[in-house]
Amino acid sequence: MIRRALRVSIDGLNPFQVVQATWNLLERSAAAALAEAKARGWGVIVKEALANGRLTGRATVDAASVHTRTLAREAERLTVSIDALALACALAQPWADVVLSGATTVTQLESNLAASSIEVPDDTVNALRAMAMGSADYWRERSALPWN
Repeated sequence: MIRRALRVSIDGLNPFQVVQATWNLLERSAAAALAEAKARGWGVIVKEALANGRLTGRATVDAASVHTRTLAREAERLTVSIDALALACALAQPWADVVLSGATTVTQLESNLAASSIEVPDDTVNALRAMAMGSADYWRERSALPWN
């Protein structure tokens, strides 16, 4: 859809200037298209950077934890929270202008804000690549979450 929006032309101009899309450590399929949008001067807003709650402390008790063991291990090694590390990874994407946290409590917001001061080491970036899921699997699991 992002690439289709990039091709829109009305009187020789594209009416769009910003794109908002899902990107997180589990669902990365939009990354290349988001990079293309950024290269064309569009603003890029990342939504669901915490995978609808699956990349938070909540993940340790839900069925998605099989995907997040590496994240928990890396967060512990870096002495940061799981959510802050996941958000820091989204913020580190060169095409990301804004990353939405989805925080609904002061505690969540405070934890999420720590992401802005985390520099994600290369070895962590490499370790977290293994978390990526196929897009169809991601959206199937997301739709089955009890809080949706």
